Amino acid sequence: MFDDDLKPRPKPPAHVLGQDLSALSVHELAERIALLKIEIARLEMDMGVKEASKSAAASVFKF
Repeated sequence: MFDDDLKPRPKPPAHVLGQDLSALSVHELAERIALLKIEIARLEMDMGVKEASKSAAASVFKF
C-alpha cells in the first residue's frame, strides 16, 4: 500500500470555466451562477483595494 492511498483526495472545484453544462439541472446552474457572482464581487473588492493602494502610493511619490 502506498502513502498516497491514505491521503484524502481534494474536492473538485465547484465550477471549471468552459466545462460541459449539458448534464446540469436548472437548479445546479443557478447555484453555480450564485457562486460565481460571489466570486466576482470578491475579485472586484480586491481590485478596488489594490487600486486605492496604488493611488495612495502614486500620490506619495508625486513631485
